[in-house]
Amino acid sequence: MAEAAASRTTASLVNLPPELLHQILALIYPADLVALPRVCRRLCAFVKGNTTLYHDVWCHHLDPPPDTKDVDWIKSLEAVVRFEHICERKEAEDKLDEFDFVYDTAIMLLKRASSLGEVAPNCTTHWASCNAMLLQVLFTAQSNVDAFLSRSFLFERARREQHQPIRYDKAKMEEYQKSAHLHCLYGKPILNIGRLRSNKTYAYACSKVYDLRQYTTNSRWGPFRSDGSNRVDWEKVEAILITLSYNLHTKRLMTGDFKEVWDNPFAGSWANSFANVATGRPRAPPSSLELQDPYGVTGTWYRIVCFLDYNDFFAFNFPTADLIAEDAPRQPINVGEAVRLISMHLEVESIEPPGPDDGQELPVVRVKGVTRSLDDSWDENANSETRGTVRLTKEGEVWWTLFSIFHGEERWRSECIQIGGPKSARGAVGNWFDRDYPPHGPAGPTSFWKISDEHLPKRALRHIMPHHFILTYQHILHDEETDEEPGSTDVLGYDDDDDEEEEEDMDPVEDELPGLLTDAQKDIEDVLPPNHSNGSAS
Repeated sequence: MAEAAASRTTASLVNLPPELLHQILALIYPADLVALPRVCRRLCAFVKGNTTLYHDVWCHHLDPPPDTKDVDWIKSLEAVVRFEHICERKEAEDKLDEFDFVYDTAIMLLKRASSLGEVAPNCTTHWASCNAMLLQVLFTAQSNVDAFLSRSFLFERARREQHQPIRYDKAKMEEYQKSAHLHCLYGKPILNIGRLRSNKTYAYACSKVYDLRQYTTNSRWGPFRSDGSNRVDWEKVEAILITLSYNLHTKRLMTGDFKEVWDNPFAGSWANSFANVATGRPRAPPSSLELQDPYGVTGTWYRIVCFLDYNDFFAFNFPTADLIAEDAPRQPINVGEAVRLISMHLEVESIEPPGPDDGQELPVVRVKGVTRSLDDSWDENANSETRGTVRLTKEGEVWWTLFSIFHGEERWRSECIQIGGPKSARGAVGNWFDRDYPPHGPAGPTSFWKISDEHLPKRALRHIMPHHFILTYQHILHDEETDEEPGSTDVLGYDDDDDEEEEEDMDPVEDELPGLLTDAQKDIEDVLPPNHSNGSAS
């Protein structure tokens, strides 16, 4: 009887005028549309090859792509349905063989992501996207994280190197790179793995980030492969993200604006995802250069920089008995890092055509601005100038080069890749190092992400600094003052026992490198936000 009723319903449906039938079917779920041709011949004839119907179902449930040129709507929607079915399998082992397809489909969804016209839930700096939300939902399943996001060499080390070191398997390089790329787009660095989440990834990430053998001319000392191709090395970017995220967690900074970017899967990992929330402050109309800038440079950015004490850095890279093979990774390292938080006010200086080694789709934008430390009592002397460029690589990735300028001279250089593409809310990730490329370093990880199109004043930025973080730095400075001779060691750990020439070179470092607090004399009340009590976190 039920079958007869269903048959009558189907008959009634297929007898509708084509225009009305189309409007009804355009509302069904993609998986139901893909299954519909198996219901009856007349529905099969209506659905099969109906590009317009597939297009309308896509746009009803997913983001209308920014560029619809060459989009195969039928193939794309069927791929998304298959992608969902794979991700719904319970065990990670049951989906491992689908890795390449899952990677391609996830990349396709993010490249075709677009704004819904409202900010994402509980966020202030990136737009909501149906494509990103679909990925976010699917990757709440731990089996998908295990199957697809943790297959790089770093995770192999964390799982298997408990008993003996392992070598990098070059035959699996592309698999390593794809998994690391997905992990970077996922954007919430994985710090613990294993059935009990007892294996830690941080020490292995640090081993890669601080290994000077990764900093070569061919890799431009940045997050690029060592073959001189300027292709992004996603395994390097992955290690940097894990290192920075670990430090944000241990410093208890994973709150507010930081949590939104660093603890939110697929948050802003797509082009044009940055959302500027109006502050109500009057703002001058954008200049002609700003209107031509495809990267969204102008505004206020947060930046984090981490580094090892130089004694630890040197001992790690130049041990007394260095028996490690050139193609073998260095030992995992966990000795603690210093963290510097910075705000950057950037603007467009000029716009130029791309060069022969650049991606040709977008111009090169020259950047200038100033930086201010957020953890040094907001001392005016902590300011520095910044200059650099933003361009595309031939792969189409957004490549930032920034110089930190102290006393009129370029001192530190950063090479970074913006995750997600132009104007992504996830921001840029890469390496900082001495602009002269010294063979003994120092070097380390950095990241920066945009928070406003406006140049926000100091007062508007202070709320991100938790009370306990300021107290921690005051305590560090107090210990340094009482335990050491004045001037005996600067913030990088360079000793003044070195020869006179080295001493002259290192003197400015205390003021230059994103390091520790420099104004220990200020009272804690001077750096706390208004109406902030000393006894509680902000």
